[in-house]
Amino acid sequence: MFAGDIVGSSGRKAFAETAEKLKREEKLDMIVANAENAAGGRGISAPIGDEIMNSGADVITLGDHAWDQKGVESYLENNPRVVRPANFHPSCPGHGYTTADVNDVKVTVINFLGRVFMKPMDCPFRKADEILNSVEELGDIILVDFHAEATSEKACMGRYLDGRVSCVVGTHTHVQTSDECVLPGGTAFITDLGMTGVTESIIGRDTGTIIERIITGMPTKFKLAKGNAVTEGVIIDVDVSSGKAAAIKRIREKAVEVRPDIGEEDE
Repeated sequence: MFAGDIVGSSGRKAFAETAEKLKREEKLDMIVANAENAAGGRGISAPIGDEIMNSGADVITLGDHAWDQKGVESYLENNPRVVRPANFHPSCPGHGYTTADVNDVKVTVINFLGRVFMKPMDCPFRKADEILNSVEELGDIILVDFHAEATSEKACMGRYLDGRVSCVVGTHTHVQTSDECVLPGGTAFITDLGMTGVTESIIGRDTGTIIERIITGMPTKFKLAKGNAVTEGVIIDVDVSSGKAAAIKRIREKAVEVRPDIGEEDE
């Protein structure tokens, strides 16, 4: 299972509640979760990363907010299963990919950051070629999280890597798309996994504060939303012998009503 962007403590609580249930019901072998917005809606911290791992994530992926929390550099450097974008500058701490042993099968998870409508970054397509063509210890199954803004860039990455990896899933926009498919070369693809967070919101944030910012243009704090939450993402079946995807399906699993932790609402 690949879970969409976890937003704040509400998203973390939703993930904790639904991950255990889905793992049991769907007989999941591995769970990967994007935790780009897990700490107050911006980035990740060491305690929060450990919390998500303890809740069921085998690997965590990140994105453009990777460095937002103080002290996260050493955490990423020392925790290879928390993966930041591989196309950051080579001098950046942390790991752009990781390989885990899952039921005696090696599974590699790679994280890339898009460039369209994003801050300047090394080319994710070139970096993908570099990793796939030169890294010897990649797993038999390769999962790619492409954290990008533009749907077209995500679609390009899916087709560019078709037949070379087991899946390419898009993250970052927090809105689940309905284009999940297995591409001709055997790569599962979806433009965006969606969000693990409060449903009555604007991408996990309180609607009032977002509307005020959009209408007035004035700076406002993006409060985290309260209310019912969901875990969104996909479940992918992969043929171990070939590394090709056999199927992909969307999930949208409801959790009980959850609220942000005290002190987190106004971050």
